[in-house]
Amino acid sequence: MKQDVFEVLIYLFENYMYEEEDREHDRESLQQELHAAGFHLHEIEKAFDWLDGLGVSDEGLSRPGGSSFRIFSADEALKLDTESRGFLLFLEQMGVLDHATREMVIERVMALESDEVELDQLKWVVLMVLFNLPGQEASVAWMEDLVLDEMPAQLH
Repeated sequence: MKQDVFEVLIYLFENYMYEEEDREHDRESLQQELHAAGFHLHEIEKAFDWLDGLGVSDEGLSRPGGSSFRIFSADEALKLDTESRGFLLFLEQMGVLDHATREMVIERVMALESDEVELDQLKWVVLMVLFNLPGQEASVAWMEDLVLDEMPAQLH
């Protein structure tokens, strides 16, 4: 049986992100489909809670000036290794993330229950965060190319 919340998130993203908007799924039917696919109900609920956090607005985030830099807390540094933190900086330099979207990504990474988030997982989180924000189509396309081109043939 599949146990990981992250696997549930990827499964949802892969299977429902490109669906027609007129086909809506209610939470209960999605839970049944995910359970039938082999995921535990507890992990499915945690994944839905994680997705609910994507709807949080960035209005409360401060907008640092051009000469500012991000210092990671001890907990963030434990969860995001040097390579992952460097990747976030790279995405900012490329214009894929701005200060606010970077903070949203870090917040969603910290909401994952795993002790450490690998670079591949971070890329998925970035893609999911950007996909749920209006006006991020170019960044989503860039991240899709990066994530989907590097994805193994079979994730599940």
